[in-house]
Order: sequence, then C-alpha cells, then structure tokens
Amino acid sequence: MQASGKKDIRAFTKQELEAEFKALNEPAFKARQVYEWLWKKSAHSFDEMTSLSKSLREVLSMAFSINHIREHHVQHSNDGTIKSSFQLHDGHLIEGVLIPTDDRATACVSSQVGCSLSCKFCATGYMDRVRNLNADEIYDQVVLINRQAMEALGRPLTNIVFMGMGEPLLNYKNVIDAIAKITSEEGLHISSKRITVSTAGIAKMIRRMGEEKVKFNLALSLHAADDEKRNTIMPINEQNNIDVLVDAMNFFHQETGNEITFEYILLNGVNDGPEDAEQLAAICRRVPNIKVNIIEYNKIKEAAYSKTDKNRRDKFKDTLEKKRVVAHIRKSRGKDIDAACGQLANKG
Repeated sequence: MQASGKKDIRAFTKQELEAEFKALNEPAFKARQVYEWLWKKSAHSFDEMTSLSKSLREVLSMAFSINHIREHHVQHSNDGTIKSSFQLHDGHLIEGVLIPTDDRATACVSSQVGCSLSCKFCATGYMDRVRNLNADEIYDQVVLINRQAMEALGRPLTNIVFMGMGEPLLNYKNVIDAIAKITSEEGLHISSKRITVSTAGIAKMIRRMGEEKVKFNLALSLHAADDEKRNTIMPINEQNNIDVLVDAMNFFHQETGNEITFEYILLNGVNDGPEDAEQLAAICRRVPNIKVNIIEYNKIKEAAYSKTDKNRRDKFKDTLEKKRVVAHIRKSRGKDIDAACGQLANKG
C-alpha cells in the first residue's frame, strides 16, 4: 500500500489482479485487459486504457497507482550513446544507457539506487545503496530506452545488459521478475539469449540461478586474477573468492549451458601485467567456453587509477589468445558524458 492509500497495480500478478477486480465487482476479462495495457502496451496512466469505460478508469485511478519512472535528464554522446537519468516515483534517481553499434542497440539498465559493494574503480561504488529497484522500475528502463532507440536509430533494442547501477544479484527476486516480464509474450517478448546479467560475484546467487535454470547469460566482473589483488579492488571477493566463484560458475554452466563472460577492466600497473594475463588464462581453463571482455578503465574523480596504454593492453590480449582464450577488447562508449563502464553516478 502506498502512502496515498492507493495500491501499486503493477505489483500484482495477473491472477492477483483478477482477484482485485472481483472485489470491485468487475469481470476477470477486464483485469486481463488492464494487465495487457500495463505490460504489453506499457501504459503509464489509466486514461491511456481506452478500451475501458471512463467510469472504470476513474475507479481504477482512485484505487490504484502506476508508479512509472520518468526521464529526468538525457545526454547525447559524440559517439551516439545516450545516457538518461530516470526519476523514480519517490524522487530517487538512477541512470540507464543506450549503446548503439552498427548491428546492435543495447540497453544498459540499473538494478539498485546506488550500490553497497564499494568496488574501487566504479563511481557507483562510492555511493550509498538507498534501495532496490522494483521489477516494474527495471522494466520501465527498458521501455524508455527502447523508445529512445526507435527515435534515434529507427530500430528497437536488440540486447539488454544489467551492468548499470547496483548489484543485480543483491536484488535477485525483482531482477528475475523483471526479466520474466521483459521476455514474456505478455510483455516485451525479448529473447532471454539477448539478456546478460552482470555480477561482481555473489557465489550463492550464481548457484541459485543454476538451480532455477535461468535462460539468460551471465557476466562476472572479475577484474583481477588473484585473490589478493581482487580483495583490494573488490572487497566482495573476501566473502566470494575466485575458487568459490569458479565452482559456482561451473555449476551454473552445467545446469543451464548458458554463455558466461569474464569482464576485466585493465588498471595501469595494477592488474595488466603479463603475469596477470597468465593467471587469468589459468582461471579461464577452469570454466567451460568462457570468453573475456577486456575493458579500458574510464577515469573517475574518486579513484587514482589510470588507463593502461594500447601496447600493454594488446600484449595482455595476445597472451590470453596464445593460451587459447577467446578475448575481445570492448570499446568504451559515452565517455564524454560519463556513460561508460564504471562511470554511472547520477552526475548529469
């Protein structure tokens, strides 16, 4: 129940919504109509639900709220990337990004307001975690970024990555519920294979995803190939060390067969030497069909790290490939508007 006394209508399942309509002496088929308006058509007000009578729309407006998110501020990068800050119904802000390439349009979405993990190279890690996002707030990001893709590119989203603000696996239920709506024929009907959930490494939740046989892909933000270094830059490693994570990822792959990627930000003089590449290759040999995305560090004012130069980066990649590791250099997009990897922090 909201402070206004109204119920959040998108918090109900279809069956629960039918029960609510029964209590209003309305037939179940009208609840199904409303459900379609909410999810498939992404209606943000009852007035938009033109297949309903005006009197019913007024009743619904009195009893329920639709706590949709709104575009607060939009920035356009020189490379075509679009970063949006979105305002939630309670006034908090989050950020999401549209990343266009020749053959893709990717939405990078947030799962929490702030973050509690304190990764040292990430601007969001220097914020407090205020709260988890609800499933509908995650869903709305995809809807709004898809709308931006249609307007700016003339084509819809092809991919969704949970790589924005927050740790998705610390908001597990809402993330899973949002993905269920995003992939459902009654929602956006985007293929699970086009969705990647990125985690800093919560081993028990990776195993839970395996047990539940999720259909989306997994990315692990590794960023260091030994525990001592990873403890320093990612304190979560102290409770979820590399051996534990490798076991969890093997279980995930065994149960789902889904793609797993290591994300690895190169920090100059910290984790980018030949010995680091050798150690990373050794970890890769322990996880089936693993791929590595090598990411350049994007400067943030809170941290003193610097970017690895091109020669050192290329040697790192060459070492991996000599060890038969599939590695890609992921170009950072939207750096000029603080929209690149590690830069989201509600600054603009």
